[in-house]
Amino acid sequence: MRKKIVAGNWKMNKTASEATALIDGIKKEVADVTTVDVVVCPPFTNLQTAAAACAGSNVKLGAQNVHWEASGAYTGEISAAMLKDLGVEYVIIGHSERRQYFGETDETVNARTRAALAAGLIPIVCVGETLAERDAGNMEAVVVRQVKAGLNDLGDDLAKIVIAYEPVWAIGTGRTATPAQAQEVHALIRLTLAEISDGDTANAIRIQYGGSMKPENAKELMSQPDIDGGLIGGAALKSDSFAAIIKAGE
Repeated sequence: MRKKIVAGNWKMNKTASEATALIDGIKKEVADVTTVDVVVCPPFTNLQTAAAACAGSNVKLGAQNVHWEASGAYTGEISAAMLKDLGVEYVIIGHSERRQYFGETDETVNARTRAALAAGLIPIVCVGETLAERDAGNMEAVVVRQVKAGLNDLGDDLAKIVIAYEPVWAIGTGRTATPAQAQEVHALIRLTLAEISDGDTANAIRIQYGGSMKPENAKELMSQPDIDGGLIGGAALKSDSFAAIIKAGE
């Protein structure tokens, strides 16, 4: 039985003091939760204060990106060792917004994932098709390509990752992915994992849903056989809504 994992992607939101207040609120709400892994992913500027706020609790710390090189002349970038030193345990890689706005490719996703694994971080690797790709009937080809290329040649480390499926077409477009549509792609992802590893590994890897999960739809989504939690955006910025999603996964 795969343990659910709910991670909050704060994106470019919250100051350091606001981060502490939000984490304090989340800790109170989910202090008794033991059957769901809880992760918060604030901006880089908040990681140190967030680490202090998470200390001694069941709330784990994640980052929103990582560079593939260990160090060097990469202005504005953050290495895996820097994250690890701050107490970060998880890192989001290949988010749709990184692909859309900042030139992320399947190849750079693979490089970042390798760097994260080498440092002992747990990558949350994001995949998903855009509205144009879905309307063109290319959902399966896009998602399979992203999974195979982004996770290429990880060997035994493949078992350590988390995948997040983001139906980009259902985020901010007015169109909604039904639980059945979400399950269809999660099952496709698991089938693809079985092709590049083995059945046991594929069955053990947790696949989150990242398409506007809210307290109202969280339970139905996470009751699907291949949906193992959520990568939460806006609803993660308030402790009560984030906690409600987490508790829906218990």
